[in-house]
Amino acid sequence: MSKQEEEMSFWDHLEALRWTLFRCIIALIIFSIAGFVCMKYLFDEIILAPCHSDFIFYRFLCKVTSAIPFLPDFCDETYHVHVFNIKLAAQFFTHMTTSFYLAVLLTFPYLMYEVWKFISPALYDYEKKDVRWVFFFGTIMFFTGCAVGYFFVFPMTLRFLATYYLSESITEGVSLDSYMNNFLMLIFLMGIVFELPLVSWLLSKIGILTRSFFNKYRRYALVGLLTAAAFITPSSDPFTLACVFFPLYGLYELSALFVKKAPETEENETRELVKT
Repeated sequence: MSKQEEEMSFWDHLEALRWTLFRCIIALIIFSIAGFVCMKYLFDEIILAPCHSDFIFYRFLCKVTSAIPFLPDFCDETYHVHVFNIKLAAQFFTHMTTSFYLAVLLTFPYLMYEVWKFISPALYDYEKKDVRWVFFFGTIMFFTGCAVGYFFVFPMTLRFLATYYLSESITEGVSLDSYMNNFLMLIFLMGIVFELPLVSWLLSKIGILTRSFFNKYRRYALVGLLTAAAFITPSSDPFTLACVFFPLYGLYELSALFVKKAPETEENETRELVKT
């Protein structure tokens, strides 16, 4: 325990926590106001961008699929998703909530830094080194997951569901509430999913998880990940399914690398189970 931690009383900790929360709230308020001011531009150029055929990921898929005949066609220039509003105050509340979620996303590194500042006095020097690396890696993985959600998972899900129809007599469109709920859910969900290697490493550090677990349940994980990929992008073509499955499976294998090996006896037992 550090000297600073020994000298701090309960009320000192409470005061430190109060100021940590105060700085986090101020940061969220500032970025929420900035997001509120810029929201019209953000909606047109970023949030609603996957609704149009010229979205950057669609253009990339068009180049890839046009070169390989058996892949699905993504070069439809007429593709467009109509987003409409049916509730009187929905646009205003969407403006407010999206500004807040955007503030949470943009201030995530700073919020993690404030958490680090609060807990670091209670750690030994070698623990500080490990935790500092954890916060840095966790932040990188969270933003990577959010980027995958925005540029790939959400556009693929939107494109399939928005073009699926039961009858030509039904006018296709997406309500604003439904669009934003799926948009925010999938992006933040992918950010959390990409924290799997970090969570696995933490569980390994406290002795709950070992590498033998990943070896033992790899076959079950393949089935589960395929099911998850089919759920995230419910498209019928194998190309879309593979594009979602392989990043998820890569996270599984990366998590296995981050965990420490099991004791030799447990490792031998796991190998025998895998063989059988």
